[in-house]
Amino acid sequence: MTAETASTASTGPSRSAIDQTLRAILRDVLGLDQAQVDVFDGDTGLFGHLPELDSMAVAGLLTEIEDRLDIVIEDEDVDGEMLESYGGLLAFTEAKIVEG
Repeated sequence: MTAETASTASTGPSRSAIDQTLRAILRDVLGLDQAQVDVFDGDTGLFGHLPELDSMAVAGLLTEIEDRLDIVIEDEDVDGEMLESYGGLLAFTEAKIVEG
C-alpha cells in the first residue's frame, strides 16, 4: 500500500460505516426488512438469490451506491461476481472508495 493509498483509506469512511451504508442502500432500494439486512454476511447471496434484486433493480442499486458513497461505478466495473454475494458487493464498494 502506498502512502497515498493509506492516506485515502484512513480519511475515507471506515469499513463499518461502508457496511452500514451499503445495508441501508439494499434495504431502501430493494424494500427489504431491516431484520433481513441485519443478518447479511459475506456469503449471503444477492443477485439470483434475492427476488427483489432483478436486472431492473441493479441500475437503481448502483446509482444509489454512487450517490450515497460519492463514488463512480463505470459500466465495465459491473459483473456478476460483484453482485453474487453481500461480501462481494462490500469488497467492490470498499475498493471503489479507496480508488477515490
